[in-house]
Amino acid sequence: MTGLLVLLLLFCFLPPPAAKRMPAKCVLTTPFRIQERLNYYRTNGLIIGGNFLLTTMISSNIPGFQNRPTLLHLKLVFIAKNYQHFMALVFAVREINKDLVLLPNITLGFNIYSNFQIEMSISSNSLSLLSTRGRMVPGYKCDRQDSLLSVVGGLNSKSSRLMASIFSIFKVPKWNWVGLLAPEDDSGENFISTLMPMLKEKGICLAFTEKLKSDIFTTTQSKLLHVFKTWSKAEVIILFGDSSSSANVQVVVYGHELMRKTPFQKVWILTSHWKLNVVGSKNILQLIKPFHGALHFRHHTGDVSDFNHFLMSLDPLNPQGDLFLSPWWEKIFGCMIPKPGDSPKKGKKTCTGKENLENVPTYIFETSMTGESYNIYNAIYAVAHALHAMYGSVTQPIMKRPGKKISNFQSWQLLYYLRKIQFNNSDGDEVSFSENGLGSARYDLLNWVLFPNRSFVPTKVGQINPRAPLGQDFTIKKDVIIWATKEVPFARQGLLISDAAHCDPCPEDQYPNKHKDHCIAKKIHFLAYEETLGYSLVSLALSLSVITSAVLAIFLIHRDTPIVKANNRDLTYILLVSLLVCFLCSFLFIGQPGKITCLLQQSAFAILFSLAVSSVLAKTVMVVLAFMATKPGNKTRKFLGKPLTNSIVLGCPLVQAILCATWMITCPPFPNLDFHSLVGETILECNEGSTLMFYTVLAYLGFLALVSFTVAFLARNLPDSFNEAKFITFSMLIFCSVWITFLPTYLSTKGKSMVAVEIFSILASGVALLACIFFPKCFIILFRPHLNCRENIIRNKNF
Repeated sequence: MTGLLVLLLLFCFLPPPAAKRMPAKCVLTTPFRIQERLNYYRTNGLIIGGNFLLTTMISSNIPGFQNRPTLLHLKLVFIAKNYQHFMALVFAVREINKDLVLLPNITLGFNIYSNFQIEMSISSNSLSLLSTRGRMVPGYKCDRQDSLLSVVGGLNSKSSRLMASIFSIFKVPKWNWVGLLAPEDDSGENFISTLMPMLKEKGICLAFTEKLKSDIFTTTQSKLLHVFKTWSKAEVIILFGDSSSSANVQVVVYGHELMRKTPFQKVWILTSHWKLNVVGSKNILQLIKPFHGALHFRHHTGDVSDFNHFLMSLDPLNPQGDLFLSPWWEKIFGCMIPKPGDSPKKGKKTCTGKENLENVPTYIFETSMTGESYNIYNAIYAVAHALHAMYGSVTQPIMKRPGKKISNFQSWQLLYYLRKIQFNNSDGDEVSFSENGLGSARYDLLNWVLFPNRSFVPTKVGQINPRAPLGQDFTIKKDVIIWATKEVPFARQGLLISDAAHCDPCPEDQYPNKHKDHCIAKKIHFLAYEETLGYSLVSLALSLSVITSAVLAIFLIHRDTPIVKANNRDLTYILLVSLLVCFLCSFLFIGQPGKITCLLQQSAFAILFSLAVSSVLAKTVMVVLAFMATKPGNKTRKFLGKPLTNSIVLGCPLVQAILCATWMITCPPFPNLDFHSLVGETILECNEGSTLMFYTVLAYLGFLALVSFTVAFLARNLPDSFNEAKFITFSMLIFCSVWITFLPTYLSTKGKSMVAVEIFSILASGVALLACIFFPKCFIILFRPHLNCRENIIRNKNF
C-alpha cells in the first residue's frame, strides 16, 4: 500500500542564511490581492510553511435523509483537536532555533495556514505560500517575498494530491511519510486490490464490499438502509477514510440509530487517518458511543516531554500573533476572551487564561503528542538535519561542481541530503528515508473505550514496527482489549470478499450455521432455576425440607413420650437436622456454577450424608449393644451411653471431612466450560478437579452405608422392643440401591441432566431415611396416641 499521509514539500528559492527577504526588484501594480485568510506568521529567516485543516463546514442539524442539505444548514466550526498540528510545527521550529549544534547561526520561521478541507481553500493557501506577500502571483520574485524553505501539510489523501499537483508545477520535490488510502477515490481501489490477495492468502471470509462516496450525504436513504442492513450481519467493519469522511460516517451511524431505535454495536477497525470527530455537535455522547471498543491503527507517537510543557505555557490573552489560539481556547473551554470595547455576553463566562488543558476530554484535545503531530515534528527536524548537512558539507558530488555556491542552490538539491539523513529524535526513535523518500510506517494500535464517567479514551493495545525482528514486528495485547460486542468477535467481516478459498473453523464457543458462512454463539448450558427441571427440583427440595422440619417439630413436641425416648432422642435430632441440611444443599447444584458453589457442592453433600449415615449406624449399634447387655454376665453394658454414640457420630464424618479438606487443598473443583459434549451449546459445569478424590469420597460414603446396612440386617430379628432395626435395614437398602444406580447414570449423562441425576439421588436417598425410619413413628404419635406407651411398645412388634 502506498499513499500520502504527511506531504513535505521542499521549496528553496532563497537558501542563503543571511538573507531574510529579497529586496524588491520591481513593484507589482496589479490590483488583484489575496483575500484575507487565517494564518499564523513568524518571520525569522528561512520560512517553513504549513497548510492544515483547522476549520470545516458541517451541517448545523442532523439530516433526516429525506432531503439534501442546503448551504443554509452549514456552518463554520473550529476543530480544536487539530490545533495540536499547528503547535507541533511551532514547537519543533522553536526547539531547532534554540539548538546550538543543529543549524547554528540559522533561524527558522513559519507561515501556517488553515484550510476548510475544500479544494478552493487548499489551493488558495498553497498559492499564497508561493506568492509575494499580499498578492497572489505565484513564483514571481517581484515585490517582497518570503524565503520559503518547505511546506508541511496534506494530512489526508485529497489535500496531499491537490497540493502535490500545485507545487509540482514549480518542480518542488516531494516525498511520502507513511501510506493511507481512502475508499472514495483511486487510493481506495488501490487499497482493495492490494489487500484482497493478502486476505485470500490467509483464508479470511468477509461479508461484503462497500465503497463510500466522498460526500456521503448524496447517497439515497434506500441505499443507506441497504448498506446498514448488510452491515448488521457483520460483527466487524473495516473503515477507510480521512477526517471529512469520518465525520460523515459518524453522522450517518447516528441517524441510522435514530431511525432504527437500536444501538449500532459493531467492532470498528479504523485506519490511521480516521478521526472520531465531535466538532460542532451537541450530541457528543451519541456520536461517539457507537465507536466504543473500536480498534484504531494510528501513527506511532513518541514521548516528547517538553511538548506538554509548551502547551501548558500557552496564554490566550497574549497570543503573540497566533490568530488561532484565542478561538481555539474559547472552543475547548466554552468561554469568551473579551476584546477591547466589547461588553460581556450574558450566559457566557469569561476566559481567564488559567484554565487547565489537562481537564479537557481526550476526544476534544490531547495534551500528549498524537501520531500526526509526531510526524510533523519529525518532518521539521528532517528538513533541519538535511539543511544542516547541505550547508556543512564540502564532500558531496553536488558541492564539487566548479563555480557552485551555496546561494545558487535550487530547491531540488536539498532532496539529495534529505535521502541521506539518519538521526534519532528527542525520544530516541530513528528517522531515516529510502532512496524513494519513504519512511518506515510505524503504527500504534489503540482501543477506544467509553467509560461510565463519559470519558472517551484511547488505550494502546499493540503496535506495528517494521524495523523490529521478524515475529516481533506486530504485537497485540488481546487480554486488555475491551470489545463493543462484550466478547471477541469471530466473524471477520467488513470490506472485501465472501468467496475465500477456505474458511477458518469457528472458535470453541461458537458453531457454524447450516450454510457454513457464519459463526453463531453457543448458548450457555446449565441447570437454571427458571427452567422446568430446575423449578421442579427446587420445589421438591423445599417440600422435603418442610416435611423434615415438621417431623423434627413433632419429635421435639413429643420428646417426653415413650416412643421418642426409646429411639435415642439425641441421635434422632442429629439425624433429622442432617437430613434437613442435605435437602437444602441440593440448591448448591442449581443455578450458574461459581467458584464458591463448586467448592461446596460435593464436600457439603459428602460430609452431611456421612453425618446422617453415621447417626443411623450409631442407632443400630446401640440397638445391638442394648440387646447384648441384657444377657447375664455380658460386659458390653459398659459401652452403652453417650461416649460411644458421640464417637461414631463425630468420628465417621471427621474422616470424610479430612478427605474433603485434602481434596480442596490438592486439586479443588472449579467452574469449567465444556464446548464439545453438546452441539450448539457450551456446558458450564463444575469440574471435580480430581476424579480420584471424588470417587474416594463417594467410596467412603458407600462404605458407611454398607456397614450400617450390614449391622441393621443382622439385628433385624432381635426381640420386639428393639425392632427399629427392620426399618433401618429397609432404609439403608433403598439408600444403597439409589447410589449404586447413580454411578452409571451419572457417567452416561452431560450438562444439566448430570446435575439433575445427582440432585435426585440426594433427595431420593434422604427420603428413604426419612420415610422408613420416621414416618411409622409419626403415624403412631399423631394418629395412634394410645399406642404411644411403654407397655404397648414392649408388646407390639411394629410402632
